[in-house]
Amino acid sequence: MNDAELLALAARLAQSAAAAILTIRDAGFAVERKEDLSPVTAADRLAEAIITEGLHQAAPGIPVVGEEAVSDGAELAAAPRYWLVDPLDGTREFAAGRREFTVNIGLIVEGRPRLGAVALPAYGELFTGIVGQGAWKQDASGHRRIQARRVPEEGLTVMASRHYADDPRLPEFLAGRKVQRIVQIGSATKFCRLAEGVADLYPRFGRTMEWDTAAPEAVLVAAGGRVTGFDGSPLGYGKPGWENLPFVCHGAE
Repeated sequence: MNDAELLALAARLAQSAAAAILTIRDAGFAVERKEDLSPVTAADRLAEAIITEGLHQAAPGIPVVGEEAVSDGAELAAAPRYWLVDPLDGTREFAAGRREFTVNIGLIVEGRPRLGAVALPAYGELFTGIVGQGAWKQDASGHRRIQARRVPEEGLTVMASRHYADDPRLPEFLAGRKVQRIVQIGSATKFCRLAEGVADLYPRFGRTMEWDTAAPEAVLVAAGGRVTGFDGSPLGYGKPGWENLPFVCHGAE
């Protein structure tokens, strides 16, 4: 399968998982705790099963690394080409009845995100991208190409994590920058808002895992943005433990 076919596969499975998540949300669900005390629901598990089965069936030669499989003790390793799956990014938002949760399916090639699909189930939105080829958004108004923007004259629109709203590192990081507003929301939705050109900057100081960022990074980079560590280095994928260092997302140069 070529990149376009793989992206279409990821997009289809992200939408299928999104539909299943909304069904569970509407029916009601319990919230459990993993060993690291992070929340998990039936929606996380069902979405990952849908995605993993679909990827294995359609592209059996590409390994799949999923958040819930790793949490359950599966010993999965990086490969020259593999999928990184977060079936429900923003479980805390989902459990709290908020809208900012996503389904993330990203393809890593030689340690870098190549393509990704990010579904926003509660918004009815789907973001996709292939690095070097472009990024797109699909919603009720149709399917269209998107592009990250340059910072407007009125200043930065900054995306920030709701759960780090009082982090003193945010005002320190923004000191000396012209900021129009700060929007505090959860999940990979923040990447998508930069990719579609309605926000400009997203610094992340707290802990994230590679499956949180693989698909949305691919979308943002495909839209003309970039994601780096605070020292300017790439995140890199396939790290021991799958954990990212703090990073910052930018819109267009």
